[in-house]
Amino acid sequence: MGTKLKSAVIGTGAISKEHLTFLSKSEQANLVSVCDLSRASAKYAAQRFGATSIYTDYRSMLVDVKPDIVHILTPPHTHKQITKDCLAAGVNVFCEKPIAPTYDEFQELWHLAKSNRCWLVENQNYCFNEKILAISNLVETGMLGEIQEVEVRIALPVRDGGVFADENLPHPIHQLPAGVVHDFITHLCSLVVRFIPDFERVSAAWSNHGGGELFKYDDLDAIAIGNSAHARIRFSSHTSPQTFSVIVRGSEGYAETDLFQPYLRCVIPRAGKVLSPIINHFMNGWDLIGSTFTNFRNKIMQKTPYEGLHRLLDITYEALIEGKNPPISFEDMERTNRLVNELLLETGRF
Repeated sequence: MGTKLKSAVIGTGAISKEHLTFLSKSEQANLVSVCDLSRASAKYAAQRFGATSIYTDYRSMLVDVKPDIVHILTPPHTHKQITKDCLAAGVNVFCEKPIAPTYDEFQELWHLAKSNRCWLVENQNYCFNEKILAISNLVETGMLGEIQEVEVRIALPVRDGGVFADENLPHPIHQLPAGVVHDFITHLCSLVVRFIPDFERVSAAWSNHGGGELFKYDDLDAIAIGNSAHARIRFSSHTSPQTFSVIVRGSEGYAETDLFQPYLRCVIPRAGKVLSPIINHFMNGWDLIGSTFTNFRNKIMQKTPYEGLHRLLDITYEALIEGKNPPISFEDMERTNRLVNELLLETGRF
């Protein structure tokens, strides 16, 4: 497809800054267009990040510009139709999560992508954050042994103001099956299936502890079991501090991180049963000290937890140009969306 891909962006909301920053700096992308219902927003984004055209109608953009790949960054309830139109036009799609409201709709989009010989990639960026890749390496090299437990937990005060809590202007995410939690559930499930791919039993407790009619749910507590491996999936809007923690436990040791305040703590065999605990304490303490300075620098430099997104986009563009397999496969997306579906089934409710 050449050394550069003609790239277009649909939607100029908050996440678009990360995508547009990547596209404006990448040697593999040529940002040819930005589209948004607001012409002013599209114009501002195009001027700031160097796009060559702006549109308020994405269908016209597809006809006129003929991009190689489109980044769909609009609210989740619009993803399905926009994705269908892009795939029907023969355009590769990189779509923000969740790619579709239901598992059946995801399958529909995938079959459409396959029939049109296009790529369809759902953004599962946290799987490509540095600390998650480090944990993945520990798993692949056998340092943790056989994986027995995974716990992924997000705590965010989504009810305490912000875009999700405005009753006078309800956010479209409230329309999705899991309400506000649906905006985060892809991240939770994609990280789980990276370490435990398949499950036999899934049960979930969905709660609205804060009450009211705006929020369907503000809390999720779920367990998924596959053979002897267990996964805990947790979303809370009432606990502090804010966290995005991931813990992977195996038969030989465990590793953990917090993607909002990145660090890596590993408890693994290092020098026998007597010395390993001492060496683990020393190594983990040293890493925590280094992480403290790194996180402080990132705060000063206003760096976000989206470093995995830039890495994922870079790998995606390279693979598309060179004819390699996409970094997020159909199996990755299918397992993630299937787990989301099973969490939402009434038959699996606590």
